[in-house]
Amino acid sequence: MYNPTRRNRNIGTENQGYGQNNKLTISSPYGDLKSFYEKLSNYRKEIRLINDHEFIFVVEETREHSLHSCSVNDIEKIIEQISPEDYGDLKFIILRQPKRKEEILSQVWGRLIYSYEFENEYFPAVILDAIDTEKKILWTKKQTVENQKEFERLKTDGHTFIETKRNFIAELKPEFTRNTQLYRTIPHEFGHYVHYLEVVERPGNDDEDYEEKEKRMDFYFSIPKSEKEKHAHKYAEKVKNRLTAENKIPFEPM
Repeated sequence: MYNPTRRNRNIGTENQGYGQNNKLTISSPYGDLKSFYEKLSNYRKEIRLINDHEFIFVVEETREHSLHSCSVNDIEKIIEQISPEDYGDLKFIILRQPKRKEEILSQVWGRLIYSYEFENEYFPAVILDAIDTEKKILWTKKQTVENQKEFERLKTDGHTFIETKRNFIAELKPEFTRNTQLYRTIPHEFGHYVHYLEVVERPGNDDEDYEEKEKRMDFYFSIPKSEKEKHAHKYAEKVKNRLTAENKIPFEPM
């Protein structure tokens, strides 16, 4: 039977123009150079000295049904087990509440920022996003090799997936999210930073020409994302395996 909606296979797609002017985007006011993850509100901060290195913890207030799965004490205990030589200039540990639109467009467990602005200071930062306990993890059945590895890691963290026709679905339960963010995400982001230190900072010296460091920096940021992720996963797995063998993790929430 004739169906007028099938006259053009582009109907309702970007090829026809649909959605090109109404895409969800993370807004940034004109003239504001801050990234969305640097815009905090209703936060408290704590200064912690960990292995003689000063870290500033910034904890943003969460909205209803959202929470930070890791406490400052939890995170401090993990960072204590990371080699101080891997701290570099890393200073900020940010526990932020993402906006709802950010959760849709830029949902992550955490991220490393190489230069983060907080109260007019610029230092590297590790960010952990709060979780919305009313949301779920959706994992596609069409998985790449790396997707499959991460899927297995999530299951090892305790997330229980239910299979549907197209996806695997798991509830965001705080205890399992804590496993993911505390024992994997934090070491993973430190792994990214150590990779940066190895490529950019450690090969240089105080007397070198800045252009030499700039060349190494350009090289680092040209490294494919897959290679950076591989390095960070390797670092995180090494930390997690060592702490597990030493019976230092898991531990009760602090």
